Amino acid sequence: MRRSKNTSLDTLVTDFILLGLSHPPSLRALLFLVFFIIYILTQLGNLLILLTVWADPKLHSRPMYILLGVLSFLDMWLSSVIVPRIILNFTPASKAIPFSGCVAQLYAFHFLGSTQCFLYTLMAYDRYLAICQPLRYPVLMNGRLCSTLVSGAWVAGSIHGSIQATLTFRLPYCGPNQVDYFICDIPAVLRLACADTTVNELVTFVDIGVVAASCFTLILLSYANIVHAILKIRTAEGRRRAFSTCGAHLTVVTVYYVPCIFIYLRAGSKSPLDGAVAVFYTVVTPLLNPLIYTLRNQEVKSALKRITAGRGSVHGNK
Repeated sequence: MRRSKNTSLDTLVTDFILLGLSHPPSLRALLFLVFFIIYILTQLGNLLILLTVWADPKLHSRPMYILLGVLSFLDMWLSSVIVPRIILNFTPASKAIPFSGCVAQLYAFHFLGSTQCFLYTLMAYDRYLAICQPLRYPVLMNGRLCSTLVSGAWVAGSIHGSIQATLTFRLPYCGPNQVDYFICDIPAVLRLACADTTVNELVTFVDIGVVAASCFTLILLSYANIVHAILKIRTAEGRRRAFSTCGAHLTVVTVYYVPCIFIYLRAGSKSPLDGAVAVFYTVVTPLLNPLIYTLRNQEVKSALKRITAGRGSVHGNK
């Protein structure tokens, strides 16, 4: 919480300085290269999944892969909001970001992040229906309902991002303007506010922390029922396939939600671990998603082989 200070319009900041990730100067070139490679691989990996789901008729007609395609699309945009700004920190370029740019970045980050949060919950619900109620699955989760649920996740994410951006930047910022973080995010920006931030911290705790924890709890409950149902499958092959599909999703969910809850349930914390934890779920997770879903999902690998074989035959005929 911060005490109110006297402010005037001529002292309000017009831009912020993102201090970025603390690092030894000797590692600047190496870190630039590492994050640049991560960004390129993230974009290519997610684009590959997106194109595979779109191009293969067996995939883009199934809700599970519609959701996977949307996840890849979100990962591409989330990575584009975060990683280029991190890379910029390792160059001699100015670290300043306009006030309006900071608002846009915070909104985009929370819009995309919360939409992804809701999407993970929908993916768990989809797997729950497919495994626990296989006979009713085509009725309970069809393409139309899946599209409606995805649209609802986008709308809810947009509302969430708007609320957070509005509440954060309704406060006066009269200096200093150095954000001790690699992006404009709520905890780091609020520390610079020249007003009481109690309400903002409470809203952050409820709207982000509790919502994320609730979604994570729903996902765990879904998977508890899924595991119970899988253990009833008589064939070892059936159990293996079910565990493989669900294991990929549960791995991604864990590496996304746990760091998120760690940061936003401690909105007033100034722990040096926050930056490293945030990098993990904002930078590493979008990179891991394509690898996990491709390497552990036999249907995606089969679709890639079909597409590759189809193109090979076309070139062969020429």
